[in-house]
Amino acid sequence: MTALQVAVVGVGPRGLSVLQKIAELAGRLPDGHTLDVHLIDPGDGGQGAHSARQPAHLLTNTVASQVSMFAEGSGPSFTEWAAAAGYRAFDSTYHPTGDDSGAPVDEHAYLPRRLLGSYLSWVFDRTLGSLPDGVRVVQHRDRAVDVAPVVGDRYAVRLAGGFTVVVDYLFLTTGHCERVPTGEDRAHAEFAREHADRNPHLAYFPTPYPVELLQRIAPGSTVAVQGFGLTAHDVISELTAGRGGTFHGIGPDTEYRPSGREPRVLLFSRQCLPFSARGVNQKGVTGGHRAHFFTPEAVRALRRLRPDGKLDFVEDVLPLLVKEMGYAYRVAWEGRSVPPEGYELSPDERRIVERLLHPLDGAEFTDQAAFRRFFTDHVAEDLAQAELGNLTSPVKAATDVIRDTRAALREAVEFGGLTPASHHVFNTVYVPLMNRVSFGPPRHRNHQLLALMRAGVVDLAGGPGGRLVPDREQGRYTIRTDYPGGTEVRHADALVIARLDAFHPERDRSPLTAALLARGLVRPYRNGDCVPGGIDIDETGRPFTVRGTPLRGVWAVGYLVEGPRFYTHALPRHGIASQFVRDADAAVRDMVADARHRPRTAGADALTHPYDSAREAEHAGADRTTVSVP
Repeated sequence: MTALQVAVVGVGPRGLSVLQKIAELAGRLPDGHTLDVHLIDPGDGGQGAHSARQPAHLLTNTVASQVSMFAEGSGPSFTEWAAAAGYRAFDSTYHPTGDDSGAPVDEHAYLPRRLLGSYLSWVFDRTLGSLPDGVRVVQHRDRAVDVAPVVGDRYAVRLAGGFTVVVDYLFLTTGHCERVPTGEDRAHAEFAREHADRNPHLAYFPTPYPVELLQRIAPGSTVAVQGFGLTAHDVISELTAGRGGTFHGIGPDTEYRPSGREPRVLLFSRQCLPFSARGVNQKGVTGGHRAHFFTPEAVRALRRLRPDGKLDFVEDVLPLLVKEMGYAYRVAWEGRSVPPEGYELSPDERRIVERLLHPLDGAEFTDQAAFRRFFTDHVAEDLAQAELGNLTSPVKAATDVIRDTRAALREAVEFGGLTPASHHVFNTVYVPLMNRVSFGPPRHRNHQLLALMRAGVVDLAGGPGGRLVPDREQGRYTIRTDYPGGTEVRHADALVIARLDAFHPERDRSPLTAALLARGLVRPYRNGDCVPGGIDIDETGRPFTVRGTPLRGVWAVGYLVEGPRFYTHALPRHGIASQFVRDADAAVRDMVADARHRPRTAGADALTHPYDSAREAEHAGADRTTVSVP
């Protein structure tokens, strides 16, 4: 028997999906081959960023019934698992019970992320229990810090604890990243250190995760939060509900009762626009808008008209998306089916869609009070539409199109589908815009935001175009916004950057990423002179080396490849074919196909052993496209 050695580096949802596919496809290996699968992750299996130990007030941002690690229907969705595990709803919390106390888990519920972590670990344990004969799993509760090529197209994966696992196949599924501090990060942190004697509450948080970090923010102090998206809602929740404050009532009647331990929260961003709330889901678990105009086929037809096959997002792709949104708007507005044949976007529908995408166009505000009225009215009007539902509300029907046509967006964007200049515009302008209008928080989060503003706990630090500057005399951060009626100036003791980092390998602080780049095993993805992020891969997920050749026996899936691929962070939807699943399937099938050509001696010395750089250097192939082991 030949035991092929496989390493999965990062065992969050993406690594779990690879393990699921290994369990499913291992029977297709050549006769006489077994697998030893080394799972390398310091955390609990399956959880990744969704720790089961995080606070209960942090919620998923997708209806739980639409989330499943069994998109093909071979196991329970997140909601089905929670119900089967005995979880019941008690006001805004969920607990397992052995009786009928509380309420059943509703299919429209946004469940706590800690519960998602428990679900993922349950799926992990179930997958381990389903592994066929001939597949053995070894778990390493450690971090991978280096990968070195060794003889025979094999790889030595070095762990932080000092051991090395030598493998035939390697899956990189490490998920979210953390940036190397930027010049701006260093300036903010240095300001906080240098002026701590003037202001003992002065603090800088380049990331809010884990949210327990925010416990350092003093009650009664003022904190500026840069961002209005899903991460900002986590920060707000931690600084309010996480401090013992409570919400009462529902919908527009939501009220907040402070605990007295909260800081004052000031929100700001470049545009200062709130994220739109998700509409009540009227499409069921698997339903979605059926596209007629913005389809993968329509995108491919456009591409055939271009000599180089590359599209301009604004000129070529956006008109199809806007037309699809206008069509969905008309169907909901008229309350009946509308024949797509002959449909043309009316001037009113075009104006409405443009207003949804660009609500600040043509808007002028004389002062901060005027902008605050616009902001709260905008949130309230959006919530009224969200409560109508994503089929009944013309607004939510239109904006939901963006979520339901991701396949067409991928067809347009992935693997250099846009011109380099257009790809830059897409990433910097339209991805944030689409996230804001279509991938926002649950409705009750925005109801809570308005309640917090009424309670005086949360406010806007400024308006569009506000500038963040340090006030060295006071030892505080300052946000300044210029209006025709004068300059609004607000001060804060602490600054929190409420955004997730895009994965740029050259800016990632992970020692593993740095090692992969230094050895030339991977390279940053480029579309001409546009560098959108991610590592460069082929369509099966094999990374390209620095010399431009696919790396045999290695695959990268998930957030690591957000750049050549698009929208890689969404978990699978229940009962719907998912790119998440297809990526893992393609990579594992490629491994199985490669195994048919491996010599029978593969895996002979793949046991874990103390790291020995001299040993690896001895075996490093002289003709490899990477640098030798130091």
